[in-house]
Amino acid sequence: MKYLLIGVFLSLCGVLISMMLWGMEKIYLVSGTVGCIFIVISMIFSGSMVSGDRMRANFATETTEHRDERNNITLHSLYIALPNIIVAVLFYYLSK
Repeated sequence: MKYLLIGVFLSLCGVLISMMLWGMEKIYLVSGTVGCIFIVISMIFSGSMVSGDRMRANFATETTEHRDERNNITLHSLYIALPNIIVAVLFYYLSK
């Protein structure tokens, strides 16, 4: 829940910064960029961007604690990204 609230705070800040820089017509830009950055972080930490043999090697050599920590980072960054992407899509369709 804490990370979802961080995402909401970042999306509100992104909306305010976009309004100051570009006005209402590009209000989705900063919030969408922050959301995409956190989705990429989530993809990197989940291990979904490596080949099968690399994933198998990572799974065989990492401990349970490291795997749990990696999965927590993946989920937390996804929770931060979700409000930003929702706000960006909402303002994009409202401005068109």
